[in-house]
Amino acid sequence: MAVAFTFPGQGSQAVGMGKDLADAFPEARRVFQEVDDALGESLSGLIWEGPEETLTLTANAQPALMAVSLAAIRALESRGLSLKDRVAYVAGHSLGEYSALAAAGFVSVADVARLLRIRGNAMQAAVPAGEGAMAAIIGLEQADVEAACAEAGKSSVCQIANDNGGGQLVISGAKAAVELAARLCTEKGAKRALMLQVSAPFHSALMAPAADVMREALAGVARNAPVVPVVSNVSVTPSSDPGEIARRLVDQVTGRVRWRETVEWFGANGVGTLYEIGAGKVLSGLARRINRDIATASVGTAAEVEATLAALA
Repeated sequence: MAVAFTFPGQGSQAVGMGKDLADAFPEARRVFQEVDDALGESLSGLIWEGPEETLTLTANAQPALMAVSLAAIRALESRGLSLKDRVAYVAGHSLGEYSALAAAGFVSVADVARLLRIRGNAMQAAVPAGEGAMAAIIGLEQADVEAACAEAGKSSVCQIANDNGGGQLVISGAKAAVELAARLCTEKGAKRALMLQVSAPFHSALMAPAADVMREALAGVARNAPVVPVVSNVSVTPSSDPGEIARRLVDQVTGRVRWRETVEWFGANGVGTLYEIGAGKVLSGLARRINRDIATASVGTAAEVEATLAALA
């Protein structure tokens, strides 16, 4: 059975993440230095020492999570693991798609750090604070959630932003519309409809200004064909074409993160194990709820790097 590497998105961050990797592998530590140099600041200090509320800010969390993921990749590669030879596909959840692409050589670490800082700032700036919202809907069929969004969003934006699997959908859009849709979902029988503590309505049409920013930013960086096909969030199909990948990244800003379908696609295309590269175990938990036939493993510490090397030897 084939192996795929997946890369976590925002919400997986924690103060201290990646420090173990940096201490154990010089190649991992160099990733953090590359990111610090690219951004002109000590993001590594924030990652390892906090404060948590500053690390959690979108403009910091996005490059920080990428740095940890790429540190894990460099640690694996320093011990002889070849992505091209051992990994069939890569994919990432939202910002994790950028980590996946950097791991596969589509862009450099320095460029992806700058892209994610631009992305985080653009997404934050796209909608004035307090005007957008997101909510997690638990235990309701997708068709019912779609219907609630359509009803609530008749005069504004309300749409499904994330299909995470395991009965979890996230909706996003104008604050009043999302609040109404959440109430409608509860009336339709949702187990929970929970307003999320987020700074903007990510992956909704309200993010269109940020998509324009990313189109321009991506046009300005050197891009290579990835050594491993990347399965896109918005299309759930693999690609190695740099132009197509860049277009999908722009579409992703306003489009749905189709993670349930991504895991299902892996299962249908011969992937037997998903390795979650970087901080946390969020994607592993989602994968187990989506397809129990796919094994999962986390690669975010030195010990997990060693275990992965042994498993893939």
